[in-house]
Amino acid sequence: MFFERVAVIGVGLIGGSFALALKAAKRCGHVAGAGRSAANMQRALERGAIDSIASDAAAAVQDADLVLISTPVAQIEKIFLSINSKIKANAIITDAGSTKRDVVAAARAALGARIAQFIPAHPIAGAEHSGVAAANPELFRGRRLILAPLEENRKQDIEILASLWSAIGARVSRMTPEAHDAVFAAVSHLPHLLAYALVHEVSERSDAAQLFGYAAGGFRDFTRIASSHPEMWRDICVANSDQLLKEVARFSAELEKIRKLLETRDAASLEKLFAEARAARERWLSGEYE
Repeated sequence: MFFERVAVIGVGLIGGSFALALKAAKRCGHVAGAGRSAANMQRALERGAIDSIASDAAAAVQDADLVLISTPVAQIEKIFLSINSKIKANAIITDAGSTKRDVVAAARAALGARIAQFIPAHPIAGAEHSGVAAANPELFRGRRLILAPLEENRKQDIEILASLWSAIGARVSRMTPEAHDAVFAAVSHLPHLLAYALVHEVSERSDAAQLFGYAAGGFRDFTRIASSHPEMWRDICVANSDQLLKEVARFSAELEKIRKLLETRDAASLEKLFAEARAARERWLSGEYE
């Protein structure tokens, strides 16, 4: 389907990449953007991600056939409230938030009967840098896109949105908001938390300069995602804190098991654990779990 007018609220890495991808796939006409940073919005205009800068979210969505909200999740309810009276009756609204239960609750509270127009989504794509300067029209190619449709959504709208994401290269899957938040607490939110925690702990030491001076590939690989957007990850961790706390407890138990193996110098058990972890990762990389 071709969308004559698209609104992107939050034209950063994801929002900017989405707009560029739609344009590259010739799936849209005019793209209006809205965001908090005037400098970022100007860069989005210069890069061709958007065709006009709206004064705010409400102005951006006027006459839009498709609305993507790609902001930190804590901002989304306020955005829903601001655009509710401006949305076209047949427009599709979606998001790119990394948590889903809180976004759905915000939509139900703010949109009222228009909840049927909102289809929750989460593109499983990202990069260590944020902002429209890092946007890439190929960002979603081969990556998963999770749709978490609501019972109120029209089947036709769900299929239109799924088809659109497929057209820009994404592999579309469907999950409930509850299942989504449980899964991504384990495989996305916890890894980010650990990366931030390790870098922060090292940086607080008196010999931090020496430690960072000798840090190399292993430290760089493990901590790459600690370069992600702090505000976005603050909101994700708070919004999904119940599931994330469960994962922290599981990981703490695993670390405690390893600590005991180190204390007893149990080399055989350590090697067995490492070998099992490597084998599991290799199965994942080979696509066995797809």
